[in-house]
Amino acid sequence: MGAERIAVVTSRNGADEDADLPLVLAALRAAGLSAEAVAWDADRPGWDGFDLAVIRSTWDYADRLQEFLAWADATARVTRLWNPAPLVRWNSDKRYLLELAGRGVPVVPTRFVEPGGGYAAEDFDGPHGVVVKPAVSSGARDTARYEPGRRADAERHARMLTDQGRTAMVQPYLPLVAEGERALVFFGGAFSHAIRKQPVLTEAGLIDNFRVPHPGAAPYRPSEAELRTARAALAAVPTPGDLLFARVDLALDEAREPVLMELELIEPNLFLSLNPQGLERLAGAVTAALATGRATA
Repeated sequence: MGAERIAVVTSRNGADEDADLPLVLAALRAAGLSAEAVAWDADRPGWDGFDLAVIRSTWDYADRLQEFLAWADATARVTRLWNPAPLVRWNSDKRYLLELAGRGVPVVPTRFVEPGGGYAAEDFDGPHGVVVKPAVSSGARDTARYEPGRRADAERHARMLTDQGRTAMVQPYLPLVAEGERALVFFGGAFSHAIRKQPVLTEAGLIDNFRVPHPGAAPYRPSEAELRTARAALAAVPTPGDLLFARVDLALDEAREPVLMELELIEPNLFLSLNPQGLERLAGAVTAALATGRATA
């Protein structure tokens, strides 16, 4: 019997820009698996010929969401997809933050403005300003922060999004983000490693879709409070046992308590080049997932 085949799912731009992709392929091959990178929208890739498809750098999914979700559903019908298609759909729209908050997870307070819907002007007020972004997005695209007193600009940004048929989300700006955003990485539900990165929205009032997405990323040792918050977020996910990988993005509120900014379950950068042990843990999680599939087949 030959080595089990793993599709490491990428995109046309992700294949060129994902620095972790060759590392992941090498780690899986070193574990005795037959791994290859495949773009999610490749012509006739033969997904049924793979034992497992692991989503990695499908970084154009937000611009083609319905097409991508249809691909996930179709692929899950012919092979095992991780993370699973229902979780991909759930995580693709940041309205999941409301669900997590309702389950007691400390989340950055978030208001959503729907196309054609109303909102209160005070939704765009915050003692330190607000952040406006689309509910479906990746890489901080079409995102900006606005300083106090710039309510009209923030509202204009939200209207631009809703006029395009998109849902806008508004969050208070957290000043302690200047101390860095935290990203905690988990494989198979177990904590692997973390990084801290510099803030992205450094210039107020500017939508810049060419920002460096993770400036100054460096290894970080999370606090016990940060680990508790990250684990609480993962425990609140629908069917959390199905997570092959997860990245939990946190910041500190004004009381210096960690709050969830985003939960990344689709195609997050896992910062594997900064943590070789993370590569081994990912390969181990993939191997375990394959073993589980054999046991339940």
